Amino acid sequence: MRRLFSLLLLMLCCLSFAYAQQPDSTADQDEQATADTAPVVRRRFTGPLPFLDSVAHAAELRQQQISDSLNMVYVAAPDAARPNLYVDSILKANVYKGNHYLDLSLKSKSIQGYGHNRPTRDAWVIAVIIALLLFTSALNITSTKDMRSVFQSFYVRRTGNAAGKEDSPINAWTFIGLFLLFGFTSGIFLYLLTNGYYKVYYTVAGVQLFFTLSVVIITLFASKFLVLKFLGFVFDISKLVSEYIRALSLTYFNITFVFLPVALCFSLIADKFIPYLLVITLLLVIVIFVWQYLRSSVGIISNFRFHKFYLFVYLCALEICPILILIKALNIGFR
Repeated sequence: MRRLFSLLLLMLCCLSFAYAQQPDSTADQDEQATADTAPVVRRRFTGPLPFLDSVAHAAELRQQQISDSLNMVYVAAPDAARPNLYVDSILKANVYKGNHYLDLSLKSKSIQGYGHNRPTRDAWVIAVIIALLLFTSALNITSTKDMRSVFQSFYVRRTGNAAGKEDSPINAWTFIGLFLLFGFTSGIFLYLLTNGYYKVYYTVAGVQLFFTLSVVIITLFASKFLVLKFLGFVFDISKLVSEYIRALSLTYFNITFVFLPVALCFSLIADKFIPYLLVITLLLVIVIFVWQYLRSSVGIISNFRFHKFYLFVYLCALEICPILILIKALNIGFR
């Protein structure tokens, strides 16, 4: 019995000791909550830092410096005393610094502008002129003697008189070739003059207008020669008319050799030089007409006596009037 009581007392002592050693959970939870809500207090080291801590501290200072710089640029107002180079350059270039606008000129010295479209000519015009030059070269190769006679008729009076006789050194094929050359050269010259320079527009244009002008010129002058032949037959002066037609032909052929290089220059030079070119062309045509046509015509007319009124009527009807009608039909307004 005594042993049983001693054993119970020992067990009770052990249980009391074990309960006293168990931690208080409520106190631990309160202590943990207090630790979580309490602010973290960073300790400042006054002494030397370890290596890793010094690197972290330097990075933190650099990040703070960048943040402060960005705040100054994008948030803070700029310094009013700092000069603005861009604004200063604009003011220096454009602000007027004269004498109260009294020294300003009425004419601007600036050459800046919006520009204008550069006029261009048709490419086929150059091709046509090259074809006419090649055709002239072919005539010169195949009929060298006839071409030489045409050129010399302007300078040598003896050659012009020989060309005006029945036994003219110019054969029929050379005459036809030169007559076609005269028609197409006059056509391209009139096309450049009307459509290219005077800007006169018709129902047809381009290559079609060129061929139309050429055909009209060839038809008009061929009709003129036929009318002269008919008048020579009616008045029985066929020989005199034949000599006159040959004198006209030599005049037209020499004018052709003026129109051909003029048309080439016409298609290449600028518009501001065209009036000077037209003046030179007009002077050359007048010189050829006076020297070639009148010289031969006076010699022919002196051999046939008739009233001067008939000569005046002929010149108005078949020489001057057709040219005026052609100018009126083309609607050319000379400047």
